[in-house]
Amino acid sequence: MRYELVCLKCGKQYPMYFTRQLCDECGGILEVTYLGRRKAEPLKKDFWSYEPFFPDSEYKHYKLGNTTLLPATEEGLFLKLETENPTKSFKDRGSVVEIAKALEYGYDEVVCASTGNMAYSVAYYAKLGGLKATIFVSRNASWLKIRNIRETRDAKTIRVNGDFTEAQRRAIRYSERNEAFLVGDYGYRKEGQKTILYEIVAELPDVRNIFIPVGNATLFSASYKALKELRALGQLGGTPRLIAVQASLTNPLTVALQRNGKVRYQKPRTDAGAIAVGYPTYGDQAIEGIKATGGTAVDVTDKEMDEERKAFYREYGLQVEMAGVASLAAFRKSKVEGKSVAVITGGNTLKP
Repeated sequence: MRYELVCLKCGKQYPMYFTRQLCDECGGILEVTYLGRRKAEPLKKDFWSYEPFFPDSEYKHYKLGNTTLLPATEEGLFLKLETENPTKSFKDRGSVVEIAKALEYGYDEVVCASTGNMAYSVAYYAKLGGLKATIFVSRNASWLKIRNIRETRDAKTIRVNGDFTEAQRRAIRYSERNEAFLVGDYGYRKEGQKTILYEIVAELPDVRNIFIPVGNATLFSASYKALKELRALGQLGGTPRLIAVQASLTNPLTVALQRNGKVRYQKPRTDAGAIAVGYPTYGDQAIEGIKATGGTAVDVTDKEMDEERKAFYREYGLQVEMAGVASLAAFRKSKVEGKSVAVITGGNTLKP
């Protein structure tokens, strides 16, 4: 689909062949904005069937997405098992879009910041695309995930003495100085990750509550964008409530909602590394999505996530990290009624 890029901060517009993901005026994040109307077709549970909803590019059709929406033991609860993706997280959905754009623009290297899951995904797809990858990982990143990244052999991993916010600053500086394509929690990634919502609605058109784990809030923002696109196509019956899930020790969205103010930085203190982000890149958009859908934010403790991880293994025989069951723990805590979906993320690198 043809598109333009619009800065979320200052509103400056760029053509689709602009080769960066940040505004050259103010440094704001560029949002993909499509030109023209898309044809409404029946939704399918098929990742590549949504390619007409992606930015124009030459995509290699790797096997990913189409993950199981598993009816849970609790009535009305469905689990979106994103561990079925090649690198065991939903990050793969966005990585294939970003790597395609990097190749289209003629880059030979990509750079990103990550707490672990995205780093592994970017390294994996960069290798498949024949690109070098430089990864800045925060100090709270799991050594098991770093091991996976290094095993791709073509990725260079740089440990940062700081949290994700500092790793992100380092990645941006590196991209500017080394002519590497900056990937990560930016506009192109959102376009791939929004397919989770398309797949959920395709299988569960009457879904009313969707629990989404929040680190940088990219998935949450992408989900909100998907709902708006589905509504424009006339393929959304009601509006599901989007529920943001954070760790109680790192909960900038919840605090912002309580104070009815802007998202402010918090020093990450949770052991759930995948959501240990003190200043979500898409925090303000997430607040907008929560309010627009009548949603809310739910905090879960590290103890609740760890207990849920063990229970999840006993119940379903699947290994996930703490952040991977944060939304399931939040569902139990919130006790919402009606059909709900917990989006399960994370890897199976942890021992049961």
